[in-house]
Amino acid sequence: MNLTRDADDAKDLVQETLLKAMLNKDKFKAGTNLKAWLYTIMRNTFINNYNKITKRNSNIDSTEYFQYFNTDENYITHNGATSDFVVTDINAAIAGLSADYRTPFMMYYIGYKYLEIAEKLQIPIGTVKNRIHIARKELKQALKTYAPGV
Repeated sequence: MNLTRDADDAKDLVQETLLKAMLNKDKFKAGTNLKAWLYTIMRNTFINNYNKITKRNSNIDSTEYFQYFNTDENYITHNGATSDFVVTDINAAIAGLSADYRTPFMMYYIGYKYLEIAEKLQIPIGTVKNRIHIARKELKQALKTYAPGV
């Protein structure tokens, strides 16, 4: 009840927990705390189900992704001279990235997960991670003027 706050959901969670425990009983080590093991299974099951539900209910509008490639005055926040320079430099640095690096980086920046990016771009997840890492590294180099202590 502490996790779900609903009696029916709590019953379902207990049933799912016990089913998983029975299926994985060989992984339980004799002499350890059974209650803690079951609670860990229950908590992880709850978290996984919660993540599935929230992911299913949250739709990412892909048009939001494309606005970053055609950034114009409508999308720039004007906070004064310094921020104008910073935003201009950041946009220039991002525009200076190769499309192979810019596309996954921008998708990750607006909230896509690595797996979602890999599926949309039809490339391996390792390639996505590598391209985002390289994009960050190149952006860090291009924007080193703004690094603390410089």
